[in-house]
Amino acid sequence: MATAYKSLCCCLSLIVFFEIGINGITKVAAVQPNFTIKLTGVDVEGAQRIELDTVRSYLLIKPGDEITPQKLDQSLKRIFATGLFADVSLKQVGTRILVKVIENPVINRISFEGNKRIEDSVLVPEVQLKPRIVYTRSKVQDDLQRLIDIYRRSGRFGVSIEPKVIKLDQNRVDLVFEIDEGDVTKIKGIIFQGNKVYSNSELRSVIQTKESAWYRFLTSEDNYDPDRLSYDRELLRRFYLSKGYADFRVRSAVAELAPNKKGFFITFLIEEGKQYRFGEFSIKSFMKKISNTKLQKAAIFVPGEIYNAEKVEKTIEKFNEILKEQGFAFAKIRPKFKKSQTKKLIDLSFEIQEGKKVYVDRINIGGNVRTVDEVIRREVPLAEGDAFNSQTLRLARRNIRGLGFFKAVELKTGTARTQDKTVIDIEVVEQSTGELSLGAGFSSGDGLLADIGVRERNLLGLGQDLSLNFRLSGVSSQIDLKFTEPYFLNRKLSAGFDIFRTTRELTDESSFDRKSTGAAIRVGYDLTENLSQKLEYRLSSDQVTNIASNASLAVKEQEGKSSLSSLAQTLVYDTRDDKLNPRRGNLANYGLSFAGIGGSVRHLKNTFKATTYLPIGEKLVSSLTLAGGLLLPIDDEARIIDRFALGGRSLRGFQSSGVGPRDRSSGDAVGGEWFYTASAQLKFPIGLPNEFQVEGRAFSDFGSIGKTDTSLGTIDNDSSLRGAVGFGISWQSPVGPFTIDFAKAFLKETFDKTETIRFDLGTRF
Repeated sequence: MATAYKSLCCCLSLIVFFEIGINGITKVAAVQPNFTIKLTGVDVEGAQRIELDTVRSYLLIKPGDEITPQKLDQSLKRIFATGLFADVSLKQVGTRILVKVIENPVINRISFEGNKRIEDSVLVPEVQLKPRIVYTRSKVQDDLQRLIDIYRRSGRFGVSIEPKVIKLDQNRVDLVFEIDEGDVTKIKGIIFQGNKVYSNSELRSVIQTKESAWYRFLTSEDNYDPDRLSYDRELLRRFYLSKGYADFRVRSAVAELAPNKKGFFITFLIEEGKQYRFGEFSIKSFMKKISNTKLQKAAIFVPGEIYNAEKVEKTIEKFNEILKEQGFAFAKIRPKFKKSQTKKLIDLSFEIQEGKKVYVDRINIGGNVRTVDEVIRREVPLAEGDAFNSQTLRLARRNIRGLGFFKAVELKTGTARTQDKTVIDIEVVEQSTGELSLGAGFSSGDGLLADIGVRERNLLGLGQDLSLNFRLSGVSSQIDLKFTEPYFLNRKLSAGFDIFRTTRELTDESSFDRKSTGAAIRVGYDLTENLSQKLEYRLSSDQVTNIASNASLAVKEQEGKSSLSSLAQTLVYDTRDDKLNPRRGNLANYGLSFAGIGGSVRHLKNTFKATTYLPIGEKLVSSLTLAGGLLLPIDDEARIIDRFALGGRSLRGFQSSGVGPRDRSSGDAVGGEWFYTASAQLKFPIGLPNEFQVEGRAFSDFGSIGKTDTSLGTIDNDSSLRGAVGFGISWQSPVGPFTIDFAKAFLKETFDKTETIRFDLGTRF
């Protein structure tokens, strides 16, 4: 019994023991979540350049804080986000944390290989990574994308760039961008959809982007450029609005890259709409003492003519000028349009209201690294304290763009210290203003041509123009140095000087050679928007040499040196719509010079030339030109080199100096003391696409020259009317403008020298 009792007691004891143990374990497990570990320290391994405390500062756990998985994870991400390390690991060791890092290397050098079309000087500023900066993969990818964007902006969409890392000692690396530039991605085709009034070829001539062709090797207009495509949309809009299509819009302009990545196909989807004309025109003024009659007369459009948005803008400019003269600097002009879909008319109503008085607080200029602020500021017809006018701001933008120094100009207004003042911010992006021109060509009048020119249009960032030109042909040579200061004495007064030396062989026309060496100083200024004047003083030493033995006595008496000291003025009136290819407007100039302020020559010389352009329909342009001159010698006979010559370019159908007084025995032209010419011309397309820039012309030239006082030799001096008719072709070829004229003289004298063909070919690149 005793043994059994002891066994029973032992069993009961074991049961109690296990129960107590199990309960104890259960209780411990139950309270386990409330158990916390406090951080006592942080150990860092692997840091070389970076201080240990710097690494510790990135942790979100500080000594004494509770260690949690969330804080460890956030700390790990925070250290990675610094971009200083290639690898990071965090490990809890008891109450401490061990941080192991592998530092990113430091860049020793950055270089480019394979770039031939774009120089390092262009690529380096676009790369954010620099020597002595920590290397990171993310920054390399960002820089890689920037480099690709540069090449794409230059039309190379097939470019491939691979960054290579070369490891060096002391945890340094060289970063090399290996570049395969690829070919320029050309425009393979330009398609217009939705156009019915104007053909594809006509619209291609409007936009700046061109289709790829062999003759465009000197331009980049056939390279794909997204920015240019946006500009093309605006050009199309302006073109249609100027033709009366007020509902026109470009629905889309899509550029699709060919599968081989060697060309783009551009498709413009447009809606032309209907053509409108100007309807009724009225002015509603909400201000007193404004003369509506004067404003109505200033409008540059008339009811019934084809609507033109540009004429509306120019009319608003005229209105603003008149209102300023009447003392209303803050007037607001709002044009309101009312379209009549049935009548195809646009009625215009200009509402004039008193605007809020706002003054210019200050003008800020930015983006100009080379150009000094004053060059930009003087083109802004506003100064601090002046009354602000939005129209004047548009004029400032046009003036700054007209300098030709910047590829982008942006003007914005901002808030100032008070509500009645505004701030004008001007941001510009500079472009190259230096030019090196090389020329070559052939002329039936001058033979082979070659010229070299160096020019800087923004000298030292001061807006000054300096050029040096050399010209050589079969019959002439010229060296000319020119300098122009556009704002002399801080006024809108251009001033400059010329230094020149020219030689010209006139043996075929007049049996002598001419040499001139001299200099000139000049000033020019605007009298009105379309009228300008130039004054010039010229001093030259001239020499007539190499006179043939059988030359006219009138030529032989001119042998030797003479000096010219003259003062001249020229008035120019210009209302052409385009300086290079005018369709409408007038260009006239009148020159008067007096020689005799010193020197050995005394005379008074008058010249004038006037041309008016008038379009006939959409494709034809007519022009009428009148020209003339009168030379009045004083106290002596006029020099042969001062007399007028007629023929060649001045009277087609006749050779240079082929018309006018001529020595009967030698055939030498001796020039005349007066002349006049008249020319009627019609320019027309010849059926080729407009982008070829080839056009034909038919013309009829008339003129006469006469009166020479020389009594030496037997001079034929018949001043009868001469005339010729003909046609020609002009082509803006890849190597420069090419012109050829075929003319037949039908009014002539027996001693005149005629020619049937005259052509010119030359270039600058």
